[in-house]
Parts: sequence; structure tokens; C-alpha cells
Amino acid sequence: MKISASIYSDKKRNLQTTISDLSAHHVDLLHVDCNDNLNVFNDIQKIRQLTTIPIDLHIITQNPEKYFDLLRQNPVEFVTFQLEDALTSLKLPSDIPGKKGLSIITPTAIQRFDEFSEYDFILFMATVPGQSGGVFDPINFQKIRHFQQKYPEKSVHVDGGVNGEVSFILRNMGVHASVSGSFLFNAPSVGHALMELTKRDVTSHFAVKDFMIPLSETPRVSESANVMTTLHSIEEGKLGFTLVLNNENSLKGICSNADVRKALIKSNGSLTNHSTVQIMNSNPISILETQTVNELVALVKSFSFPISYLPVLNSDGKAVGIVTFVNLIKGEI
Repeated sequence: MKISASIYSDKKRNLQTTISDLSAHHVDLLHVDCNDNLNVFNDIQKIRQLTTIPIDLHIITQNPEKYFDLLRQNPVEFVTFQLEDALTSLKLPSDIPGKKGLSIITPTAIQRFDEFSEYDFILFMATVPGQSGGVFDPINFQKIRHFQQKYPEKSVHVDGGVNGEVSFILRNMGVHASVSGSFLFNAPSVGHALMELTKRDVTSHFAVKDFMIPLSETPRVSESANVMTTLHSIEEGKLGFTLVLNNENSLKGICSNADVRKALIKSNGSLTNHSTVQIMNSNPISILETQTVNELVALVKSFSFPISYLPVLNSDGKAVGIVTFVNLIKGEI
């Protein structure tokens, strides 16, 4: 996941010093907030003289059109317009270069992106836009997941409340870029903050239930399901496995592509006389919904083999969702 440094969050230093520091630490992107201020483009021109780091411009304005010529004259790699503030059209001319993004606040439905199919990405504002140092609203984990399901070809950017723990979760979700402001510049150093944003060991404030895929969105079959039903569940779920549950949603096992493959080999290619419970993994590793991110990481690290997914259980042993790691590589590129 790329880190986009919000340059105006550095309240202690001038622009040149800030950019030099960020360049020395090889920040991925420079996030420039434009709260309806045309003078921001003077800073963009200065930045271009100081570094080749791509610019990530976020414009909040009632009148997007007045920025079109400035964007032609001062092209940036990423430009985002805030949906809720715009009173006129957000249809951008095709000759404006760079990737285009739509920014929405937490209460706004992701379906609003339907109007902007030509855009390349969405920017989720996880705190109040323009206010540095806010706390990440965990409902955005769900919004990100739903957006990725609805628009799998579009990238996701996140701004607001991104600390080391949130960064770990976002990387695992396959988020392309996250904006960091006060967390980056209030740390002992930019380098120290970047290590916090990219390290694998984190301080926990969120529980697994805050960012898991809920059971309603999880591929699952009954323990009485036949093999063909189970194969369809694996195929339609697009995660490479399905949970096997009893009538009370207690976890009986997991059946994955690997389990089917092993069963086929063992049966010489025929599963006609097999049931799902015969071929599934009846003792899968799982995690409780109340466990922390730190406990999740510790659990994964405790096994010598790679773990791609974890069923999530409540205190009664009933399945309530899953955590998968299939997006982790996507989030790192």
C-alpha cells in the first residue's frame, strides 16, 4: 500500500523543508489538500522543482470547473474531487491528465460512484474532511469491502485516522493508498512514522469483528451438503473455500480447493460416493471475533505454514464471519 503524505499537516516547517524530508524517506505520494484555494497550485509548482514524487491532489470546491485549466497547466498524477461539496458537474474533461478519483465522506453511499464510471479510484474520507488528527470510523472497513465487491476494477484510497494499526488492516484489505498527516508529522520523525505505518506488529484498538467479512457475505454450506453443492459454493464465493456449518451455524469445518484436490487424488478422481464432511478439513484454525489485531498477527505467526483465511467465531463457537489474507499482496503493490 502506498503512503500519501499530507504535506499541509506539517505545521512546524516550511514547504521546502517538509518536501526534502519526505523525499529523503522515499514517501510514495505527496497529498495536497486544496480547500477551494487556487494558490495551492503555486505550491504544486514549487513541489515540482523540489522532487519527482507523484502528487496526490484533493480538491474540495463547489465549482470544479474553475480548476480544469489549472489542472491542464499543472498536471498531477492523482486528482480527487469531493463529491458532497460540488454544486456543479464533476464530469472531468478527457484532456485533464492523471488518474481521477471521487472522494466521499462516511455517510455517503458507495452507490454514488455509479455516476462516475470513468473515474479510476475512490477516496474514502474516514474522518471529517479537512480536520487533521481525527479517529478512523470503523464502518469504513465495511464500506471499503462493499466497494471492492461492486467495483473490483477500481482502486481504493483512504484518508483520515490512518495509524499503524489501521494501516495494517487496510493493507490486508488490498487498499491501494492511504493518506497520513498528523500521524506522520507528530511522530519523533517521518522515518519513525513510516515504519509504524508499514510494520507487521501493531498496537491494537480494533477487534477482529470490526473488519472481518460477516457471515452474510461468507461462502458457506450445510454439513449435509453434497460435494457438487460445496463446489458451487467455493466457485461462487471466489475465495477458494467454503465454511461448513450445522443448522445452528456452529463451525464443522472448511472445504477448500486444496481439500477437493486431495480427495480427488485419494479417490482416484471420483467423488461420487463422498459427502462434504468426508473431504473437508474438520479441524480448521479459527479466531474469536473479540480478539485484537495483535492476537490475529500472533496467531498467524505461530504456524509454520501460510494461512490464507480464518473463520471467525463468537463466544458460543458459532461462525460469525471470516478474515482472509488474499488481498494482502494487492495492497502491497
